[in-house]
Amino acid sequence: MISIDLSNKTALVTGATGELGRVIARTLAQSGADIIIHYHSSEAKAKQLQQEIEQLGRQAFIVQADMGRLESVQRMQSQVAEQFQLPDIVVANAVSQYKWTSVLEQDVADYVDQFNTTVLQLVHATKAFVPHMIEQRGGRVIAINTECAMQNFPTQSAYVAGKRGMDGVCRVLAREIGEYQITVNQVAPGWTISERDRLNGTERSEGYDSQVPLRRRGTDQEIANVVAFLASDLASFITGAYVPVSGGNVMPTI
Repeated sequence: MISIDLSNKTALVTGATGELGRVIARTLAQSGADIIIHYHSSEAKAKQLQQEIEQLGRQAFIVQADMGRLESVQRMQSQVAEQFQLPDIVVANAVSQYKWTSVLEQDVADYVDQFNTTVLQLVHATKAFVPHMIEQRGGRVIAINTECAMQNFPTQSAYVAGKRGMDGVCRVLAREIGEYQITVNQVAPGWTISERDRLNGTERSEGYDSQVPLRRRGTDQEIANVVAFLASDLASFITGAYVPVSGGNVMPTI
């Protein structure tokens, strides 16, 4: 039987206390991985997630860092190396929130923030954790992108600029470290149903759903399932990929 088995693996999930991050962390733990729970400001949520993962029979270690600052990520790396174990899998999921508006009205600081929390997040995580993967000749880097990067709709400029930059880093990195059997891939969700939607009863959006070939929004679990697949040996020959998980709403050309 084919199954996703991450036993004896350790996964770092950045932004693990967020709506999607929590589901990704739990799914990787359910697949057998120990989890490094990164958070920026939500320590209480990190501790709650740690308890959930430990109840699954896996180890969980909490770390705080500003992923947009290299010195902060380097401190996190030192803490992980000294007190836990360095990751075999890095999931770059952290993201910052801001008001979406037109290019003419968007605050320039929002572009800087998006660059820091998408492009530089991946660069800093690479500098901190990929050397260990090179030493062991194997690993997984998975970046959470978005369907928006392929759509370029009004009000999305700062978000799209950051995610497009992330895409460029991922593709170059995949070529640079592939010889060490390290894969670098992106998961690109559409507008995803989260636990907040379930609590508020907002799973449906007729306008959005009607344009998606599968006629619905995807779920956080469906996104996490693809992350787990790319983290596993089942995806050992996939690298440099941008994988939309959007029900066909985005279909990259060949």
